[in-house]
Amino acid sequence: MSPHLHLPTTLLLALSLLFFSPSVHFPAEANLLTLPKFQEAPSFRNGAECPKTNTNPSTHTIHISMTLDATYLRGSVAGVLSVLKHATCPENIVFHFLAAHRRSQLQHTILTTFPYLNFHIYHFDTNLVNNKISSSIRRALDQPLNYARIYLAELLPSTVKRIIYFDSDLIVVDDIQKLWNINLNSRVLGAPEYCHANFTHYFTTRFWQNPIFANTFRSRKPCYFNTGVMVIDLVKWRKDRYTEKLENWMRIQKRYRIYELGSLPPFLLVFAGNVEGVEHRWNQHGLGGDNLQGLCRDLHPGSVSLLHWSGKGKPWLRLDSKKPCPLDGLWAPYDLFKHESLYSDS
Repeated sequence: MSPHLHLPTTLLLALSLLFFSPSVHFPAEANLLTLPKFQEAPSFRNGAECPKTNTNPSTHTIHISMTLDATYLRGSVAGVLSVLKHATCPENIVFHFLAAHRRSQLQHTILTTFPYLNFHIYHFDTNLVNNKISSSIRRALDQPLNYARIYLAELLPSTVKRIIYFDSDLIVVDDIQKLWNINLNSRVLGAPEYCHANFTHYFTTRFWQNPIFANTFRSRKPCYFNTGVMVIDLVKWRKDRYTEKLENWMRIQKRYRIYELGSLPPFLLVFAGNVEGVEHRWNQHGLGGDNLQGLCRDLHPGSVSLLHWSGKGKPWLRLDSKKPCPLDGLWAPYDLFKHESLYSDS
């Protein structure tokens, strides 16, 4: 018998095309990352005072959207658990998850972790943004799924008229009904605003030196807001075609390089100065530190309804490395991740 391995010609051809053809594209999420395993969450039931969603679902159902991917799945699961744990009417909540890859595996993970959860998973086609994304100051900000929030109005069914969008690195420590019930008045979007922040830092010198760009804010008083926590009127969004407005700024960015911070600046360009202000307690952001070093930070003064680890440092990574920041301990009780030592026989 020959010591050499003989492969069929067709198989050799297929392998050559797979490994050497420049046209074969492997999305980042398709890397052979094993999805984390999680403990099953406890069931959360409505109190006697909760309205029945089957009588008037459009009035009594709370809709929340988050993204799902292998890298941030642990954070997403913790976020879902925190919402359910503190909700007065957890059975009235519907989660709308956006995923670019591995939908069937992610669905299995959510089903086994939250057997009683009312949820849907929608496919986000990364081709919508692949040719519109510009590199930013941190690689994580350049991932296509970061831009999925721009397409909520198109991805979700028209029966969903209002949505709360949450990032995957936060926990809620208050009743989500309070955030859901805010009055958007005539606004399309509501979020905590931070008017003390130096707004000029969010755009390049080229932007401010170009009078056409700079005049974007001429009739507004723009304030920074974090897009990781937003309440959105999808009816008005669809009517006034805000997705197209955001996409237009992304195209301008590709040509003129007017900002450095991923998916945030297009939202500032379109909405800043026209945002319905929400109490700061609903986004105690920046707990992940800055975008470069991710150093520990303290809470902002005031009450807390939501803790947000925006920035480079994520609590699950710091906890696993045995180098947590003090506030990471507040995230830990919502971590359903199964550590190897807890379930392995070895």
